[in-house]
Amino acid sequence: MIGRQGRVTGKIGPGLVGEVMISIRGGVEAFYAHAVDPRDEIPLGAIVVVIEYHPPRTVYVAPASI
Repeated sequence: MIGRQGRVTGKIGPGLVGEVMISIRGGVEAFYAHAVDPRDEIPLGAIVVVIEYHPPRTVYVAPASI
């Protein structure tokens, strides 16, 4: 799970629990998402990288640098 990329479908920001869609097992699944840096705001549609995974459905993400 760590290192996978996903797309933000629910805004991630301070005090917010966002949502990220990540490709898993031939499909796409939704995960609750928090920014690794709690001050970051990540807008809808942004590509992110999973830094931490907390089962069953929570990830901590950082913006992907392209």
